[in-house]
Amino acid sequence: MPSRRTPNMRFTKFQGFGNDYIVFEAEQLENVGDLGDFARRVCNRHYGAGADGIAIAQRSADTDSHFNVRIFNPDGSEAGMSGNGTRCAASYLFFHELWSNDLVRLQTRNGIKRYHLLDRPAKGSFLFRSELGQPRFDTTSIPMKTSEPLERVIDYPLNVESEVVKVTALQMGNPNCCVFVDDFESIDWRRLGPLIENHEAFPERTNVIFIRVRDRGNIEERIWERGVGETESSGTCSCAAVVASVIKGHTDRKVDVHAPGGLIPIEWRDDDQVVLTGTASVVYSGEWLVD
Repeated sequence: MPSRRTPNMRFTKFQGFGNDYIVFEAEQLENVGDLGDFARRVCNRHYGAGADGIAIAQRSADTDSHFNVRIFNPDGSEAGMSGNGTRCAASYLFFHELWSNDLVRLQTRNGIKRYHLLDRPAKGSFLFRSELGQPRFDTTSIPMKTSEPLERVIDYPLNVESEVVKVTALQMGNPNCCVFVDDFESIDWRRLGPLIENHEAFPERTNVIFIRVRDRGNIEERIWERGVGETESSGTCSCAAVVASVIKGHTDRKVDVHAPGGLIPIEWRDDDQVVLTGTASVVYSGEWLVD
C-alpha cells in the first residue's frame, strides 16, 4: 500500500567528492511505512530525484550524541555507516541552521561519529574533519567466512568464478574488501565488483575497493559500493583503502586518496581513529511529491 505523503517532505541534496545524498529530517517522513522502498524510489535517477543514498536526520534524545543519522542505499538496504552520507547530513544541519557549534556528534548504526566544522569555503559548502571510527580486522567482525577464523585478512585467496583474487578485508563502518592492482585497465573491476560484493564469503555483502598504490603518500581507487554499484567516491571505502594499504606496508598512515570524485585526505591516527577531511556542498532543495 503506498505511503501517505506529508505536506512537508522537504529535502536537500548534497554531494561530497561526487558521492550524492538526499537528506531528510525524520519528522518529515513520519507517514512513510517502508523507508527502504522509499529510498529506492527517491534514489532512482530516472524516476526519482537521483542519489547514491538518502540520509535521515533526527535530533538525539540522549546526551552522548546531538543527532541520529540513518543511511539507506539505492537498493533499499540500510547501511551501517557512510562517511560521505553522514558528512552530507552534518552539512544539512548547518545549512538549515539546526546546529551552530563547530562540533556535531552523529549517532549512526556503527556508533557515534564526530564532525568538526573547519571552514565554509563557499556558499552552501562545508569543510569537516570527520572522525569515522576504528577499523576491525578479524573475520567475525568483518564479517567474512573463511576456512578458519583469521585475526587479519591479508591477501586471502578468494575464488571468484574461474579465478582466484587476492583480497584484504576489514570492517570500517561496513564490510570492505580491497583488491590491489597494478593498473585499472588490466582488470575488469566492474565485472568483479558485483561478484565479490555478493560472494558467499561475505554474509552481509561487502564494499569492493580496487587500489593502485602510487607511492607511500598517494593511492588511487575505483569503488563498487555495496547496495549502490560504481560510485565516484565513498568515505568508508576510502578509509578502508588507506588502512589496507598501511597494514600491507605500502603506505604511511597519512595518505591522499585519488578517487574519480576528487582528492580525499585521510589519516589513520596513532589512537586508531581514521580521520577524513573533506567538504560537502549543497546541490539543490526540493519537495518530494510522489505518493
